[in-house]
Amino acid sequence: MNQRSSSSDLEAAWVANAAAWTRVVREERIESRRVATGAAIVEAVRQRAPRRALDVGCGEGWLARALAEGGIDVVGVDGSAPLIDAARAAGGGAFHVRSYAEIVADPEALGADFDAVIFNFALLEKDVGLVLRAVRRCIAPSGALCIQTVHPWAARGDAPYRDAWRTETFSGFDLPFPASMPWFYRTLESWVSLLHDSGYRIVSVREPRHPETSDPLSLLFICAPA
Repeated sequence: MNQRSSSSDLEAAWVANAAAWTRVVREERIESRRVATGAAIVEAVRQRAPRRALDVGCGEGWLARALAEGGIDVVGVDGSAPLIDAARAAGGGAFHVRSYAEIVADPEALGADFDAVIFNFALLEKDVGLVLRAVRRCIAPSGALCIQTVHPWAARGDAPYRDAWRTETFSGFDLPFPASMPWFYRTLESWVSLLHDSGYRIVSVREPRHPETSDPLSLLFICAPA
């Protein structure tokens, strides 16, 4: 799968699917988020006691709203203008349309000295090292990078356990999504190498689990700039 076309298709999918995604999130139709992963990222960020947080790939803004309820000043950015429109309408933070390429080109435009920079299921491209290195310039000296992503073992499906482009069709939802979405699958080893090569030290790793089955639902990294 071509890197450039896949990245372009990924960006286009979040524009086309914005209304459906906003509805899915706000109607709590994602079981994993409802039972574990939503609370997991909120708790992980709040434990850092941040004053200011940057939510990169914020979508329709649910995480910003949840953090704002705890008194945290949140800036949210996303490359999908319709999702940012939905986030602004609901409030809870300052929201801006920014593609990852724009963040790489000018990370200081987002602000500086954030106590937490968050990517919650928002690192879906193959070459995300560029944006991870760029946002290091936005993190306060004692701040943290918080990443939640799909669990490599749980998300492997029937495919081989190796880095590769895959396709999300959203067929598990009972409402139509206009576009399928390419996304890049990474093994645990690949995630660790990516973070190290991007200039971070892993402080802790968590595996939010399903409360009934104990199956891992996500992988959550807390990192500090190295």
